[in-house]
Amino acid sequence: MGFTVANFNHVAEGLQEDQFMIGERSEIETLDDLDPIYRRLLDEPVTAVLAVTRDDGRTSLTPVWIGYDGDRVLFNLATHRRKCEWLRANPQVTVMLMNPQNPYHWMSMRATVSNEVREDDPDGERATRTIDEAWMKYTGNEPPYGLRDPSRDERRVLFECTVDSVSTFGLP
Repeated sequence: MGFTVANFNHVAEGLQEDQFMIGERSEIETLDDLDPIYRRLLDEPVTAVLAVTRDDGRTSLTPVWIGYDGDRVLFNLATHRRKCEWLRANPQVTVMLMNPQNPYHWMSMRATVSNEVREDDPDGERATRTIDEAWMKYTGNEPPYGLRDPSRDERRVLFECTVDSVSTFGLP
């Protein structure tokens, strides 16, 4: 199916005409097809900011660990979080990844939740596996994921989101 990548003109190499405007658009099939300077924001342990719409219409922003698979961005939440309810009511999300060494190198993705896998589902091991993978990627620690709230027998849910479009900006 594919999606559009809008690459903004940047100022990494000095001032230029039409800076901060979209310089070019391209179509790609998967996140693997991104320019490597932007794909590294997904491959490296860069904390993303997830934007979802709350039930009062306001935007909620949350730092999250993410992964990706083909044309899908993946994130894993505790099932008791309000964010899960909001995502079910309005499955459109925006995810922003900003290079921690250079805030003028970033990527944002607009995506739609296309699948949800709870740990208690028949294929729920995928939800457990993705939180364990994120744990290793972002902390360097071996599984299992070490931040479960034992006071509530925390369960996780994997949200798979189909990427609708991507915007990129800057150089590392």
